[in-house]
Amino acid sequence: MRRLYFLAPDVNTARAIVDDLLLARIEERHLHVVARDGTPMEDLPAAGVAQRTDLVPSLQRGVGAGGLVGLLAGVAAVTFPPAGLVLGGGALLGLTVFGAGFGAWMSSMIGVALPSGRLQKFEEAIARGELLMMIDVPRSRVEAIESLIKRHHPESELEGIEPQIPMFP
Repeated sequence: MRRLYFLAPDVNTARAIVDDLLLARIEERHLHVVARDGTPMEDLPAAGVAQRTDLVPSLQRGVGAGGLVGLLAGVAAVTFPPAGLVLGGGALLGLTVFGAGFGAWMSSMIGVALPSGRLQKFEEAIARGELLMMIDVPRSRVEAIESLIKRHHPESELEGIEPQIPMFP
């Protein structure tokens, strides 16, 4: 899947693009619209927390860092067992999983409070009243969807294509 970023000048254009995409068999769950506060979104698919915040990248970093710290703690516990206990692979695995889970939990709490780094370059356009549309499409349909939007709505602007959308968009 790839994520296309389009800026629509107004709500009516965004609604027309969404209608065209639904007719092109792009599911509504793959459409995400961001607008400035107070814009009447009505039936437009609003972007969720995962798209508007730094949740997913923070979660990924937290799992990696927590898992590594848990693994190192497990190796230390197996190498230098406390009070003569015999520890094996179960302790190593358990501490690694605990570390990954704890890291995911802590980093997701931080990430949900931060705005998405991916959306920073669109802040000015959104403040002017434009609507950011994020459209997740299969790789094989990127060009077709891009040309469909440009052909039917030349007033909208393609702002980029993300090479890989996150595992949990």
